[in-house]
Amino acid sequence: MIKLIILDVDGCLTDGKLIYSSDGESKNFSVKDGLGITTWIKLGHRVAIITGRTSKVVQTRADELGIQHLFQGVKDKDRVLRELVENLGLKFYEVAAIGDDFNDYNMLNLVGRSFAPNDGVDDIKDIVDTVLTKNGGDGAVREMIDILVDESDLKDKFLSVWV
Repeated sequence: MIKLIILDVDGCLTDGKLIYSSDGESKNFSVKDGLGITTWIKLGHRVAIITGRTSKVVQTRADELGIQHLFQGVKDKDRVLRELVENLGLKFYEVAAIGDDFNDYNMLNLVGRSFAPNDGVDDIKDIVDTVLTKNGGDGAVREMIDILVDESDLKDKFLSVWV
């Protein structure tokens, strides 16, 4: 059973577009992804973000969703993943991850269950277990969580959080 999900930000939690203004950086996040993440956490599972960029907006979103582990400005995602898995006392087969581009390649090859958004780059889509139907920032993370919930026979428990 998957106990930890690893999320990339740009291209997975967002559409990958960087918007700069005089007020700073902004990103679009899916409310559906957010509800899926918070429900996953309420079920007693863990969530981590491992991202190559550093952004106050990502910190705010992680805090809002109750994401326990946030790693920003990471150049070596698989190293951070290895350390996190060891610190949490997990095995790689208990971890799922979503990534969309080359900087996610090694990380995706380590985990027990790997996903890419529909608009991920072809080389990543070629190595993951599941290519999602949704694009990054448009419900791809929620689709991943829904698949994990179904595979773990947690649908009733997942629904009971809200109904």
